[in-house]
Amino acid sequence: MDNRTEAREIKRSARAVAQSSAQMADSSDRRTVLAGDRTLLAAERTYAAWVRTALAALAAGIGARALVKDILPQWVGKVTGTVLILFAGFCLVAAVWRELQGVPPTPHPDIKPIPRAMLVPMNFLLLLVALAALVGIWSR
Repeated sequence: MDNRTEAREIKRSARAVAQSSAQMADSSDRRTVLAGDRTLLAAERTYAAWVRTALAALAAGIGARALVKDILPQWVGKVTGTVLILFAGFCLVAAVWRELQGVPPTPHPDIKPIPRAMLVPMNFLLLLVALAALVGIWSR
């Protein structure tokens, strides 16, 4: 090969390397964003699991009190219901605490997290419902 042909080949190769490098950088950035989105969605699924567990415990506490009140001594139903309702309250507080700890922000997320202005009042309302159920169990 002569010098001109070599120079053209080197330029063509340099352009190919530059394009490949740009594609790799774009791909890497995209993977980083998608990984952040997956982390955020996983945190929201965990929050939902805490709330779901709290609601199940709340229902089980009320149900346990209603089921055993005529079969076992009254205090057994009250204690069982109380333990389950207190566990529901713990789950609601843990859900908010864990969600407020947050996920490190990603550079340009494709999704929006649960608004914190909605998260705390909703869990507080559910906590009040649990407290009302607890009062209801002990007032009868």
